[in-house]
Amino acid sequence: MIEVKDLCFIRNDGDNKQNILNKLNLFVPAAQHLALLGDSGSGKTTFLHILAGLLQADSGSVSVNNQELSSLNERELALYRRKIGLIFQHYQLLDCLTVKQNILFQYKLNFPGQAASEFAPLVEELGLQNKLNALPHQLSGGEQQRVGIARALLNKPQIIFADEPTGNLDQKRSHQVVKLLTELCSERQINLVMVTHSHQLTDYFDQVKVLRDGHFE
Repeated sequence: MIEVKDLCFIRNDGDNKQNILNKLNLFVPAAQHLALLGDSGSGKTTFLHILAGLLQADSGSVSVNNQELSSLNERELALYRRKIGLIFQHYQLLDCLTVKQNILFQYKLNFPGQAASEFAPLVEELGLQNKLNALPHQLSGGEQQRVGIARALLNKPQIIFADEPTGNLDQKRSHQVVKLLTELCSERQINLVMVTHSHQLTDYFDQVKVLRDGHFE
C-alpha cells in the first residue's frame, strides 16, 4: 500500500527555485499496479525516487505499507530499500557476471547463506533457463530486461518500482515485458509503480496517473 499526502519537491538551481512536485496526493491499495505517465522533465523519475527512498521530499508525507519514510534514519532507509525491487531502463546488469550471477547478486547480499528456493521456477517463468551462463552483451534488450525483472522479484519485495523499463525496447517487446511483469506481480501480490511514456501500456494497470507541471491530471 502506498499513500502520499501533499508531497512537494523543490529543485534549487542557484538563485532559482523550481517546484518539481507540488502537493501531490496518491493512494495505491495493496497489490495494485500504477502507471505513471508524463512528458520528459515532468518529475516522474523524481517522484519514483522519493517513493523508493532514494530522494527526500521537501514537505508532505510518503507512507509505504504503513511506514512513514520521512521518519526513517539512514540505517532504516537502507533496510526499507532491501524490501523493494528496482527495475531500470538501462538494465543495470554487471557486464562481467553471467545471467545467473546477476540475478543472484542482490539476493546474496540481502540473504547471506540462504538458498534461493524461487530461483529455478522464476527463471523458467521468465524464459531464461537456457541463458543462465550467458553474459549480458550476449542477450537481446528484452532478455536483459527479463534478467532485471528476475533480479527484482527474487528478493520477494513488497513493492517494485520500475523506471521506464521498456524505454529501450520496440513496441512488441515492450508489451511482452510489461504483460509479464504485471502478471508476475499479480501472482505474488506485489505493488507495482511503473514510469512510462507509453499510453499503449496502460491497459495492464489498475491505476493511471499523468504528471504535468508538478500536479496529477
